[in-house]
Amino acid sequence: MQKESRIRPAGDQALLVEFGAEICPSVNRQVHEFTRRASAHRISGIGEMVSSYCSVLVYFDPLHLSFSETASWVREFLNPQLLETGSPSIVKKIPVLYGGEFGPDISFVADHNQISVEEVIRLHTGKTYLVYVVGFSPGFAAMGSVSLKIQSPRLATPRTRVPAGAVGIGGRQTGIYAVESPGGWQLIGRTPLVLFDLHKDPPSFFRAGDYARFHAIDEKEFLKISKSGLQNGDS
Repeated sequence: MQKESRIRPAGDQALLVEFGAEICPSVNRQVHEFTRRASAHRISGIGEMVSSYCSVLVYFDPLHLSFSETASWVREFLNPQLLETGSPSIVKKIPVLYGGEFGPDISFVADHNQISVEEVIRLHTGKTYLVYVVGFSPGFAAMGSVSLKIQSPRLATPRTRVPAGAVGIGGRQTGIYAVESPGGWQLIGRTPLVLFDLHKDPPSFFRAGDYARFHAIDEKEFLKISKSGLQNGDS
């Protein structure tokens, strides 16, 4: 078991598996690989497993398993060699219309970092991002990390309504609001893809552990994709 990995009680029906305290790709990959392996070998009494940036919350039924029995089961999947050799994820490509009414904060991001709007777009589309977590609101994907040159603070006062498909930057992270919701990230663009659909299985386009890469489109392409009805999982 890795030195960074710790198992702690989280109430009388759950335990917390901690892989470290730093938000970084290597730790997050261990989180997802542990969750994948443990889920594939789930035993009676083990409930939902909720992954985050650096930890996994494992629920168990105290009528079937004790804390020590659950912890013993968890340790079977904390082999560092196994956690470092997970199967690679595919890279999901996301079209984005940057700036204008769809990216009202892109000028702030540019000014804050003393670069041009064009440079913000170039840097944002120039990396492949690891999806650390999916949550906060249905389908919301928090990814990282963006270039130092476009990192920007969250809004002092969050918006009460952020439209579905909005792409934002919050500190070191970038992310997409899959459904309309409140939000405090700097909005730099919007994707025409439908990223959360309750009629699909799974309903969310992203899963934690996926990789994403953005590419810029113009308004004509945005409208074309919107009218075509492309949704999560379509191509």
